[in-house]
Amino acid sequence: MAPSTPLLTVRGSEGLYMVNGPPHFTESTVFPRESGKNCKVYTFSKDGTLFAWGNGEKVNIISVTNKGLLHSFDLPKAVCLEFSPKNTVLATWQPYTNTIANKLHLQKINDFVLSPGHQPYKVAVYVPGSKGAPSFVRLYQYPNFAGPHAALANKSFFKADKVTMLWNKKATAVLVIASTDVDKTGASYYGEQTLHYIATNGESAVVQLPKNGPIYDVVWNSSSTEFCAVYGFMPAKATIFNLRCDPVFDFGTGPRNAAYYSPHGHILVLAGFGNLRGQMEVWDVKNYKLISKPVASDSTYFAWCPDGEHILTATCAPRLRVNNGYKIWHYTGSILHKYDVPSNAELWQVSWQPFLDGVFPAKTITYQAVPSEVPSEEPKVATAYRPPALRNKPITNSKLHEEEPPQNMKSQSGNDKPLSKTALKNQRKHEAKKAAKQEARSDKSPDLAPTPAPQSTPRNTISQSISGDPEIDKKIKNLKKKLKAIEQLKEQAATGKQLEKNQLEKIQKETALLQELEDLELGI
Repeated sequence: MAPSTPLLTVRGSEGLYMVNGPPHFTESTVFPRESGKNCKVYTFSKDGTLFAWGNGEKVNIISVTNKGLLHSFDLPKAVCLEFSPKNTVLATWQPYTNTIANKLHLQKINDFVLSPGHQPYKVAVYVPGSKGAPSFVRLYQYPNFAGPHAALANKSFFKADKVTMLWNKKATAVLVIASTDVDKTGASYYGEQTLHYIATNGESAVVQLPKNGPIYDVVWNSSSTEFCAVYGFMPAKATIFNLRCDPVFDFGTGPRNAAYYSPHGHILVLAGFGNLRGQMEVWDVKNYKLISKPVASDSTYFAWCPDGEHILTATCAPRLRVNNGYKIWHYTGSILHKYDVPSNAELWQVSWQPFLDGVFPAKTITYQAVPSEVPSEEPKVATAYRPPALRNKPITNSKLHEEEPPQNMKSQSGNDKPLSKTALKNQRKHEAKKAAKQEARSDKSPDLAPTPAPQSTPRNTISQSISGDPEIDKKIKNLKKKLKAIEQLKEQAATGKQLEKNQLEKIQKETALLQELEDLELGI
C-alpha cells in the first residue's frame, strides 16, 4: 500500500528530494536527497509503492513503503521511465547516439564481417560486381581504412550474387563462399558455389573442390591451421584442407551436410541433418581414425559441450513440433541422458553454459564406447519402395550412387595407412625403374617384338594419363594451365599494358609453380 500521506517530489537545481505531504511538509526520509543537476527523469508506479529515477549514471528503483533499494541499472542516458500496470516491468528509453570514430570509404559495400578475438581488429568487406566488373572481398585492419594501399588483401571473382565470409579464430584468414542464384549450366536448382581463401598477409586462392555440386558447410578448426568442407551432389564429399588449400584428408562420400569441430579441434563430427536421417561420423582428426557412427534422427540442433567430450542434439519447435526433446551423447556414441517432452508440450531452446578457452584441458581420445544406463536406440531402417511386379523376386544390391570410402580405407596393397607425398614419389620412381628394366629385357629377347605405338597419338597429349595416377595428372594439367596464363600476362606486360596487383602476384609465383611441376614430373 502507498503511504497514508502523499509525498511530494521536487527536482531542481538543489537536486532531487521528497517532501512529506500535509500537514507536515517536512523533507521525507523515504528518499535520500540526490544532490546536483544530473537527475533528468523520475516516475512513480501506478500504485505509488515504487519510485524510479535516473541520476546520469544509473537508473535506481526503491520501495516507498519499505524505504529500501530494490534494483540499480547502468543506464546513464535514460530520459524516459515508465512502470507497467502490475509493477513487474520498468520501460526505459534513451536517444540513439553513435559517434563515428572511423569510416571506410568504399562504394556499394554489400556485406562485412568483423574478425573475432582481441585487437588489432580486422574487417572483411564484400562489394558485388556490376557492368562486367568482378565482385571482390577486401580485408582491412582497423582503423587503417584510408589510402589506396590500406587493404591487407584483395580477392576478386566472378559468379557471385552473394557471399558468406568466415574468419578463423586467430583472424589470420577468411574463407569466402561465393554463390549465384542461378546455375547457368543447368546442373543445379540451387545456383553455383565456389570457395575462396584470403589471408591477411595478402595470399589468396581458389579452393579446388574435386566434386561438383553445392557447398553445404565449411568450418575452421580452432587451431586456425586447417578447415573442413562438405560439398558435392549427394552422397556428399568431405575434405580437410591446409592453409595452402591443399587437401590433407579425404573422408570419401556419405549422407552428410554439416561438420562440427570439437572445441579443442581434435575431433570432427560429420553429420546429415534436415532432410537427411541424422547419421553422424565421429573422427579423430589427429590420427584420421573413425571413432563412432551414432544416429540422431530428426535433430534440429547440434552443439559440442565446452569440455570437448559431450555432444548435445535436440529436436525443437517450431522446426519440428512432434517428438521434441534432447539427448546428451559421449563422442564414442553412447547416449548418457535423454529427455522427451510430453506430447502436449514443445521444446523451444536448449544450450550449453559457455566457458572460456582453457578451462577444460583436452583429454586423450578413447575409441571404446563409455558405459551408459540409457539403452541404445536402433535406428529405423526404411525399406526402399518396390513395385508389385518385383516384390516376389530376389532383391539385388544395386545402388543409385556408389559411396566412396575415406582415403585410408581404400585398398592400398595391404597397407591401410595413406602414403605421404614423398613415399608416393619414391614408389613411382621405383615402379618406373622396374618397368624400364623389364622393357630392356624384352628388347634383348629375340622371341618378343616390341609393339609400335600408334602414330596418331602424340606422347605428350594432355588427355593421356602420364603418371598412372589421375590426381597427379590433374595437378600437372592445372600447373601447365597456370603457367600458360602467366606467359600470357608477361606478354601483355611486355606490350606496355598496366597489370593489376593480383596479376603481378601470379607472375611472381612462376618459379614456385615450375619447381612444383618439375617435382611432379620427376615422381612419374
